[in-house]
Amino acid sequence: MSTTADRRTLIADTAIDLVAAAGLRGLTHRAVDGAAGLPAGSTSYYFRTRTALIGACYARLAELDLGDVGDLGGDLGGDPGGDPSGASPPVPPVADRETAVAALAGLLHRWLTVGRERQLARFELSLEAARNPELEADFHRAGQGARVRASGVLAALGAERPEEAAELLVAWTDGLLYDRLAGALARSRPAPDLAELTSITRRMIDAALAEA
Repeated sequence: MSTTADRRTLIADTAIDLVAAAGLRGLTHRAVDGAAGLPAGSTSYYFRTRTALIGACYARLAELDLGDVGDLGGDLGGDPGGDPSGASPPVPPVADRETAVAALAGLLHRWLTVGRERQLARFELSLEAARNPELEADFHRAGQGARVRASGVLAALGAERPEEAAELLVAWTDGLLYDRLAGALARSRPAPDLAELTSITRRMIDAALAEA
């Protein structure tokens, strides 16, 4: 890694991997240094406290998740390079409902399969913000990007109150992910099925638009 930005990204990615594998108990500066192949003290140089390191994880998770949205063709909202904080909302494409359904279903399928470890880390890290007031601002900022994207799509689909509809859709999406990844029946469920997720996603989008 040749730049400060690259080194920070490596540290955040490694920290996320450690949380996915071992939970928050596995997240230490020393563990990140070792797993990333960095000299001892590197992580603490860039992120002096554990709180700062977790904040970096929030920002990186938001960046990666929004990147997944862009990889699926942008059908879930505008420029994938937009600010994850939501400070500069992207301009959403004009999408029909079935296009949005297919895009969100594809995104859920990705996060339940190749992206499952990252989503598990996100849920694990989110609980820390509920316990640590110092992390609230970082966690809130990281979560805004998804809501901005959802709001833009729902506005394009005709929602009169897209922000309210987006809150519902994001909540339902997170609930589905949690249930399938860590819920009581997670281990006994069959492998994620795109057709099933498409049906569920259609109901979620229809309900969000009906409420708004």
